[in-house]
Formats: sequence, structure tokens, C-alpha cells
Amino acid sequence: MSPHTKDTREGTSESLHEAVEAVNDVRLVGRLAAPAEAKELPSGDTLVSFRVVVDRPPRQRQRQRVDALECVVWTGRVKRSVGTWREGDLVEVSGSIRRRFFRTAVGTGSRVEVEVRSGRVLRRARSG
Repeated sequence: MSPHTKDTREGTSESLHEAVEAVNDVRLVGRLAAPAEAKELPSGDTLVSFRVVVDRPPRQRQRQRVDALECVVWTGRVKRSVGTWREGDLVEVSGSIRRRFFRTAVGTGSRVEVEVRSGRVLRRARSG
């Protein structure tokens, strides 16, 4: 049995929905597409955003070979660390998938991104 499930066979009346713990945990290993960028939001908060390019496993008849995934960092220590990463570095990040809503000139916008809790460089990019 998974550590995220509870045994309901012993006469409890828990429904299946109540017996399963929700999990939103992401781990990415890929290349940094470009240096991270700090952005100040209208709220005054600052976030750091970057894109991680992750190779897809090879499959027949599949044209797309990589996924470029948007990542954001809100906490100081991780923001400082990400600021030292260079384009092409092999990085590992852990976090959660989030859908963030914001105002635009034409209404409300949203985006799905990985909210990074921790990250590290696994291998530095070769310098030119």
C-alpha cells in the first residue's frame, strides 16, 4: 500500500476520496534555457522566473523531443541561488505545480508554472 493511502478495509466508513492524500510534488532535471529574471509585481512582491528544458523519453512518431517548463521562485535563499545559474547549466528543481492568476490590459490572465522550493546545479554548462 502507498504511504499516501489509508487502509479502509477494517470497517471504517471513509470514502475513497477521503482515503487518498492529495500530492502536488514536482521534480525536474533539465537545462536552464536562459538566465533567470527577477520581476517586480504590481503588489510589490518580487519573483524570479526561469525556464527548464527537459528531454522527453524517445517515442516513435513523436515530433516534440523536449518540454520547456516555466518555473518561479518566491523565497530569498532560492532566489539568490538561482541568480548564479547560467544558461545551459544542468539543474534540478523541486516544487509544486501552481496556476497563478493576474490582471492584464484585456482582463484576467493565468499561467501554470512550477513554484520552486529548492534547486541546485548538477553540472555547469561549458563556457565558450
